[in-house]
Amino acid sequence: MDFLPADGTAGCAKGGSRCDADITSQCLSELRAPGGGNNACTVFKKDEYCCTGTAADNCGPTDYSKFFKGQCPDAYSYPKDDASSTFTCPGGTNYQVVFCP
Repeated sequence: MDFLPADGTAGCAKGGSRCDADITSQCLSELRAPGGGNNACTVFKKDEYCCTGTAADNCGPTDYSKFFKGQCPDAYSYPKDDASSTFTCPGGTNYQVVFCP
């Protein structure tokens, strides 16, 4: 999957996020859903996976976010992930999303 500024990278801190992994076929069994997968928050509804309640201020990576980060290193996989996983562009930027690059 590519998530890139449609008009080039002018004004953007980085080019954009890219993930070449076939996550759907490798999705962990407990997160599988028809046609794809879910995130751990949706499935388990626990603070540690949703970064809410007791985990709101101290939300670290879980085995699930680590799995996705391992598949797509450029992706932002949990709220306090490293800054190298964030991509910013000026307001009004149009994006091109490519699901099968």
